[in-house]
Amino acid sequence: SITALALTGILPEPGGVVGDGAIYFNDQSVFNMSSKQLQQLRGAEVGVIFQEPGQALNPLLTIGKQLNELFEFHAEQAANRNIIADERIPALLKRVGFADPIRVLNSYPHELSGGMLQRVVIVMALLLKPPLIIADEPTTALDVTVQAQIMQLLIELKNEEKCAIILITHNMGLIAQYADRLAVMYAGRVIEESPVEVFLTNPAHPYSQGLLAAIPNPEVATPLQSIPGQVLSPNDYDSGCRFRNRCAQAFEPCNQPAPQISLTENHIVHCWLFEKDGKPK
Repeated sequence: SITALALTGILPEPGGVVGDGAIYFNDQSVFNMSSKQLQQLRGAEVGVIFQEPGQALNPLLTIGKQLNELFEFHAEQAANRNIIADERIPALLKRVGFADPIRVLNSYPHELSGGMLQRVVIVMALLLKPPLIIADEPTTALDVTVQAQIMQLLIELKNEEKCAIILITHNMGLIAQYADRLAVMYAGRVIEESPVEVFLTNPAHPYSQGLLAAIPNPEVATPLQSIPGQVLSPNDYDSGCRFRNRCAQAFEPCNQPAPQISLTENHIVHCWLFEKDGKPK
């Protein structure tokens, strides 16, 4: 979630600082963008679906007022993309499942259910046809049935709107069903990247292996697996591997920054175990 905020330049202040690395959008550094450029980026170029839709909406304004304000703020981009508010807003509301868009537009956030609010936030994210959507735990606060509906809707809209989605989630089921490629993060660092099918069948990093081993199998009566130990406090972070205090395979080099190893063209792991020729020592 913090990475999602960094991608759009909205890390909380004070204290929200990117200490290393770079973020580029259309070959332009997000860190070098002016405040005005960042404002234009959000909404018009990158849409964000937050995990708590109620907190993403102003409780004092109707849904219609908030959607139209977004249009007014990005009027130039909307005109360039031939988007007309009076056509786009009702059409999108109907597309996400609202039979009566007018009632929704006249409603305040507290008058809508959690699932309805999430659909409204999806409409806001897609309103200006941005090429990228960041979906930060978009189904966390919803029941299982509504979760499936929202995810299916997102995938359908992705295909219809021809946009890309960065899905941030801890739900391995959603990843297996909907994602194409994934990056596994631990304690704020990416430790493995690969196509989803490769990760599910051949995880490389010890943490990745532990994640998959911890998924319960209802067909086999075996004790649940867990990863021993606790996640380090950010106050205890150093340059070494942040998983080493919980890793059964940790050895002396793990106290140093983990190397980036390409196991294949599409499979990358950050782990000393693969330092020699991309194979476990």
